[in-house]
Amino acid sequence: MGVTLCLCGALTCVASDDKREAEFAADIQKTLNFGHAVWLETPGKKFLSLYTDTAKNSRHGVVILLHDTGGNPNQQAIIKPLRTFFPEHHWATLSIQLPVREADAAVQDYYALFPEAKARLVAAINFAKTEKAEKIVVIGYGLGGLMASYTLSEKIADVNALVTISLPVPETSDLTAQTLRFMPKLTLPMLDIYGASDLPNVVNSARERQVAGKINSNYQQVKIDDEGHLYLHDEGLLVKRIYSWIDKITNRNTTESLQSQEQGK
Repeated sequence: MGVTLCLCGALTCVASDDKREAEFAADIQKTLNFGHAVWLETPGKKFLSLYTDTAKNSRHGVVILLHDTGGNPNQQAIIKPLRTFFPEHHWATLSIQLPVREADAAVQDYYALFPEAKARLVAAINFAKTEKAEKIVVIGYGLGGLMASYTLSEKIADVNALVTISLPVPETSDLTAQTLRFMPKLTLPMLDIYGASDLPNVVNSARERQVAGKINSNYQQVKIDDEGHLYLHDEGLLVKRIYSWIDKITNRNTTESLQSQEQGK
């Protein structure tokens, strides 16, 4: 229970803005031409997700995508390029609608939504398992990466790797300390990737994240030069960097598993 409940300790936990989610869902389904809508469910709540299976016969696994603050499963920045790239390279994608606040809400207003975000990510992982995913990778952008990190720090099984893009460390002292405390609990392979000109709470905390992640031998941090939070100069480079890392990590894990099985015979 730990860290996610700590986030709500000083705040009143609230539910997602249902009206805003419904508007996102309606707009997306009008123009959706890649993948199809899947409605996942947590207790008392259904939420839109976009599932796209692989274009080729073989499938390595499922990549679960989590958007940034106030976004949606087909968010143009970062999420849509990832959602459409991976199915062409042997990975299905499941992009989920995270809980949102009203349009003018501040970032700190989202911290009260962490328990609901956790429930949605767990539902997405369960869906991936029903699709018989051999491997599951979670990619979170901005606040989506923070929500994923908090959830996976509780060692939820069946996730093989985590990628965070522009991972923020909240600029509130208590939340900063909590963020840097949970990172050592992440023992799965983790790629912490950010732009050199990213948001201040991403760039200024990069060194602290690196120190906090050092205890995890599978943690790697990558800075992309000349890029800001939206990666407008070369979005394709970001996507390829992530794909290359996932390919290396998941293949290495498969090799180690086979070697372990051979030694056990």
